[in-house]
Amino acid sequence: MDDVSRSPVLAEEAVLGLLLPFWQVVIGAFVLVAVLVSIGRLARRGPSRMTTALLVTAGAIACFAVVGVLLQG
Repeated sequence: MDDVSRSPVLAEEAVLGLLLPFWQVVIGAFVLVAVLVSIGRLARRGPSRMTTALLVTAGAIACFAVVGVLLQG
């Protein structure tokens, strides 16, 4: 028989669980800074490069969306 007097373990990594949202914010901030810097450099290069970059970005977003939908089901 099982020993019911023992309580179940609810959180093995309590500290990591508390820090996880903080690290997600830090990583997100670094990604945001990198994107803003790259957009600034791209904008200084001129409109033709901006158009190409927007088309490539739109294609990448569409591909990621399709892959996400295919892997979800």
